Amino acid sequence: MTTQLVVFDFDWSMADQDTDRWIFEVLAPDIRRKMKTLQESVQWTDLIAQSLQEIHARGRTREEIEHTLRQMPFHPAMVRGVTNLKKASNPITTFFCLSNANSVFINTILESKGLQNLFEEIVTNPAEFEPSGLLKLRRRVDPDGPQHSCTVGCSPNMCKGEELAAFLERHKPGYDRIVYVGDGSNDFCPILRLRSQDMVLCRRFRGLEGRISREGGHQCQVKYWAGAWEVEEIFKQFIENN
Repeated sequence: MTTQLVVFDFDWSMADQDTDRWIFEVLAPDIRRKMKTLQESVQWTDLIAQSLQEIHARGRTREEIEHTLRQMPFHPAMVRGVTNLKKASNPITTFFCLSNANSVFINTILESKGLQNLFEEIVTNPAEFEPSGLLKLRRRVDPDGPQHSCTVGCSPNMCKGEELAAFLERHKPGYDRIVYVGDGSNDFCPILRLRSQDMVLCRRFRGLEGRISREGGHQCQVKYWAGAWEVEEIFKQFIENN
């Protein structure tokens, strides 16, 4: 019996959009434009928190935010792929979400797709709605507390490599295989921690592909994909090959 851990980034990896950008493109395009001008000077999670305060001040409601998230592109093939892999008796698959989005964005979308019980854990930036309707967001790594020690280029709010290592420490004795599904440059750090029997499913034409090509140093296998139907195809092969 094979055990495997499937680690998912969320934006552009599980979902077919970026939650942080989507919200403002739909509800406040002028704020989205301002984000583009500020993203080099303001830490990204702080910028999203600031922008959420702005749309709240304009009267945008919790219901509007949740409705916008439920509309965000999310491919049916991804829903099928993860659902069928989780149901399979061999390999026994545990799912772990490791994302720089936030807990409200991710959980709202997962619930809308019937995937609220998919993940063993979701590690992301914490967020919650206040009674006023403000979506309050903060960094996973508190800027006023101890910082992570990543030297690979992770954002200050979270080192995905350290978070993956901590998950594996919490879930000993580990897994026969780890499969990491990612797309962005901040997914490069965790894949450096994977072994030769592990695999990264790298989405094409995004930051992770470039870093793998330029920097290398990984031991794991690499498979490339562009559309969610290809991830479903790979997951189906995992089941058929056992």
